[in-house]
Amino acid sequence: MDWVIFAILLAACFGAGSTGGLFPPGPWYRTLNKPVWTPPDWLFPVAWTTLYICMAAAGALVAGQPGADVALALWGLQIALNGLWTPVFFGLRRIRLGMGVLAALWLAVAATLVALWQLDWRAGALFVPYLAWVSVAGALNLSVWRLNPDEAANPPEMAR
Repeated sequence: MDWVIFAILLAACFGAGSTGGLFPPGPWYRTLNKPVWTPPDWLFPVAWTTLYICMAAAGALVAGQPGADVALALWGLQIALNGLWTPVFFGLRRIRLGMGVLAALWLAVAATLVALWQLDWRAGALFVPYLAWVSVAGALNLSVWRLNPDEAANPPEMAR
């Protein structure tokens, strides 16, 4: 594994993850109805830190290999969508649009996993927990949408 590539990809991951600090859940999210199985708040930074390390390692394992272009392009797509969800859901407070971003993210993560696996099974395996977590996030987003139909249909105006 190329450690310089790993560091660059990890920086990209934490760049995407920084949107959580820019658009924190806040009081709006706390007032929404959520399913009883919603993960505790402390789990999110732990899970994302672990996933970002795995994602960067997966990309670094295949970087420089012949035929890695598509896998790395998909890696770039998934990290862009990863960084988009938080501003859409928490920043714009668009629950339905957030679900759309999550659906696209799930597809991009699944495609990246397959493309990585074809190059190096270890890289693909490092994306399995990420796909599982995005699946949980999608189920949570969908549940919040269903439990808050008025909020989803009429997003509140942002405080200025």
